[in-house]
Amino acid sequence: MAMLEVKNIEVCYGMIRAIKNISFEINKGEIVALIGANGAGKTTTLHTVSGLLKPTTGQVLFNGKDISKIPAHKIVTMGMAHVPEGRRVFQQLSVLDNLKLGAYTRTDKKEIAENLKRVYEHFPRLAERKHQIAGTLSGGEQQMLAMGRALMSNPDIILMDEPSMGLSPLLVKEIFTIIEELHKAGTTILLVEQNAKMALSVANRAYVLETGSIAMSGDAKEMLNNDDIKKAYLGQ
Repeated sequence: MAMLEVKNIEVCYGMIRAIKNISFEINKGEIVALIGANGAGKTTTLHTVSGLLKPTTGQVLFNGKDISKIPAHKIVTMGMAHVPEGRRVFQQLSVLDNLKLGAYTRTDKKEIAENLKRVYEHFPRLAERKHQIAGTLSGGEQQMLAMGRALMSNPDIILMDEPSMGLSPLLVKEIFTIIEELHKAGTTILLVEQNAKMALSVANRAYVLETGSIAMSGDAKEMLNNDDIKKAYLGQ
């Protein structure tokens, strides 16, 4: 059984069909990339999976349970975390307070402390800046903070929306190295990313979204060498 199954979901904004009957699945331990152009429906798909939007039709199953109508904050307690597009850290709070807020659904103080230690191991820069106000961090550091905050809920799966957006090539490489480290540590990841080359280089499998529909799916490494993908998304 797949950890996450999206079955024939459709999402409408008024009369506009933003997502058109799409289905995909993610198995435990995978990185699955969802790539596509701006406006293809990638962020809408993530919002629907994590409960921020409700599908008009279809189902989202997480560990076999239908979560299509469950509120987003309850889905977090079930083991799903969402790193939103644009990072969305709490600008006026310290790095440490941002991380603590990521554990707001948890009660075991010892486990929270252990999680915080693991976050600092993945993101040493956050440990160095734990008392710094989040709004004064660089864009790359804020992205690390958003990822660290998601890890504080101790998730089985993390949904990441455009983690490389607005970052320098050097920082993009650093963020993707961390994504690979999280994957090796056992975290399942659904990655939405406009930088198709980077996404496909770390993913196990990928789906291509075009105007709200899945146009292609398959092995990520094979997609890197697919001529149609190269022309459309890799600038080759």
